Amino acid sequence: MEEELKNEEVEEAKNEAEFVEAEEPTELEKAISAAEDYKRKWYSVSAEYDNYRKRNAQSVSKAYADGASEAILKLLPVADNFGYALDSATDEKTRAGIDKIIKSFKTILSSLGIEEIEISRGDEFDEGVAEAIMNFPCEQGEAPNTVKQVLKKGYRTKDKVIRFAQVTVTI
Repeated sequence: MEEELKNEEVEEAKNEAEFVEAEEPTELEKAISAAEDYKRKWYSVSAEYDNYRKRNAQSVSKAYADGASEAILKLLPVADNFGYALDSATDEKTRAGIDKIIKSFKTILSSLGIEEIEISRGDEFDEGVAEAIMNFPCEQGEAPNTVKQVLKKGYRTKDKVIRFAQVTVTI
């Protein structure tokens, strides 16, 4: 019995020695593990930097678009005034000159990706592109919730309205 206990102790000692040896990695395994760790970190930092670069490019692009829209918004009253001048001009040469100015302004807006919102009398009122300034009761032959008169033109880019059209609406 004593001999069996000694054999078991010897076996346990051998198992512990093997376990200790198995736990301790070699220099090569340590180097491979470190290389894998550095590689994972490099991929992580590289992906993070790429995401940062994309976010920054989007931010710069959005800031440029917002700045251009803000500048155009400040110039639109001048275009409105030329439209009013064209409507009130009686001399043909004056009308032709004002019309040329309006056309060149529209060309500039078009080159910047800005278009006029097309709304005319009798169109159904769309609150996504126009704001109702006044309401009038329907007259004979008019349908409710339609545009009666366009007071100011609206403008938009591809994805957002820069200035809503101001209209009067029938109720």
